[in-house]
This record gives sequence, structure tokens and C-alpha cells, in this order.
Amino acid sequence: MLNFLPAPLVGAIAFLLLALNAFFWVPILLAFAIVRLVLPFKAVRLLIDPLLVAIAEAWIAGNSGWMALTQRTEWDVEGIAGLDPRNWYLVNSNHQSWADIFVLQHLFNRRIPLLKFFIKDQLKWVPVMGLAWWALDFPFMRRHSEEYLKLHPEMRGKDQAATRRACEKFALIPTSVMNFLEGTRFTPAKHAKQQSPYRHLLKPKAGGIALALNAMGDKFRAILDVTIVYPDGAPNFWDFLCGRLRRVIVRVQILPVPAHLMQGDYAADPATREAFAVWVRQLWRDKDLQIDRLLEDAGR
Repeated sequence: MLNFLPAPLVGAIAFLLLALNAFFWVPILLAFAIVRLVLPFKAVRLLIDPLLVAIAEAWIAGNSGWMALTQRTEWDVEGIAGLDPRNWYLVNSNHQSWADIFVLQHLFNRRIPLLKFFIKDQLKWVPVMGLAWWALDFPFMRRHSEEYLKLHPEMRGKDQAATRRACEKFALIPTSVMNFLEGTRFTPAKHAKQQSPYRHLLKPKAGGIALALNAMGDKFRAILDVTIVYPDGAPNFWDFLCGRLRRVIVRVQILPVPAHLMQGDYAADPATREAFAVWVRQLWRDKDLQIDRLLEDAGR
């Protein structure tokens, strides 16, 4: 444990270890991904994709290693026993901080298949990481506003098509499709601007989870509904690197896949969209109340 050192020094060491871990694994990922690109056959993908997943899991294990070295975190986790790394899951979580991703990867690594996130399209240009996300088939999404789509109707449906293509790849080997229903990290400013009806959450967006269920709902064993709470406040990325993640509470609820939502066309059918909206709003009301209880029990 390095927490006896000044926090900025801990942050610098953590960042260095994070970078070295990435620079070690990403070239190996790319080497296998290029083979898959040059030989675009299903048999090659079935051979290469498990290797890419194993490399990514080793990368995540390395991140867990430097987290253990630099953090003095009290973990309060329930609901991750009995999960199956050989099955498919649809994973949903609230989103407050970049630390969320490290928390989720740390807890779920090798307990369930590798988490595949929906990534904002502009992030594909992030040095090193953009290439890694491409190699691992993370879907890059352009989230256009309704106002933009009214001006450019030809763009409507492009994200849906990209999601379906990604899900076709996910169906080949066990995969966990990760979705942040809020679509962005929670901040008080965003909460106020949205006039969110929830105390601790932004308004949920059902589009991504609906498309994943429509595309491969019959593959998913269950939905993992994750609630992350930071009793001392959500850390920003630098605070996280500096070892200031003191306590984190995680609750995982295993939910059945809602069969009545898997058949309709979310993009074209208003009744299907309304059914998804009702289901998501109830999920979010329950999560908001759960966060209230967890914060109260934690003394906040």
C-alpha cells in the first residue's frame, strides 16, 4: 500500500502504472485484431475473439493490481456470487464517475464475460484506447439530438444499425453488454438542467438497452442491474488515481429478461417505446430508493 505517500505522488504512480499496463497489452491486442481484419471469416473470429477477451481480462487484472497498491478502499459488495463467465448478460448501472468503469471491471472480471461498452463516436480518436476499443469490438455510437435528426433525417437509424451489427458479433461468444442508461455521468448541474424526477439519478434513456434486447435478447441469461454508491462522494478521475476512493458500495440485482419487450420494434413502434419507458422508469424509481437507503445506512 502506497497511501503513506503524498496523494499527488500516489496519483502520479497510479497514472504511470495505468499507462504502462495499457502500453503493454494494447499492441498484443492489435496484433490479433489485425489478423482478424485481414481474414474476415467466422472461423477466424471464433478462434481470435476468445484470445482477445483473455488479453483484455489480463489487462483488467493488471489494473486491479495497481488499484490494490494505491487505494485503501472499503468494498461493500453484494450480488456477484453465482455468476457464470460462460453465458451472456445485459448489464446496466448508474453512472457518476470515470471510477465506475474501474469498479465494474474489477468486480466482474472473469466472473462474467468481458464487459462491452457503448462508446461515444468521438472517443475512437483517444490515443491508444481508441485502438483497444476497436480491437475489442466496442460499438462506437453517434448520439444525435432530435433537433439534429429533424434537420438531417438521413442520419436517423444509423445508431440502431451500428448497434445491431455489434450485437451480431457479440452473439458469437459469451459477452456482457454494458449500458449506462443515463447516457452520461451524473452531476448536480446536469440533474438540475434535466429537472430529473429522481434524487440521485439522471433521466434514463431506453434506446441502447432496447436495441440490445431486440437484437440478441434470446441470448441473455439475465439482466444485471448494478447500483454504485460512493458514501463520501463520487471521486473525479484524479482523486481516484490519488487513492481517495475510501468507500464504495455496490449492489447487483439479477433480473429476468423481460420477454414482452424483446419482440417489438423500438425505433418504429410507439407502443414498444412506451412499454420500454414504463419498464425503465420503474427500474430507476427502485434504484433511486435503493441509493437513498444505502446512503442512510452508510451514515450520509
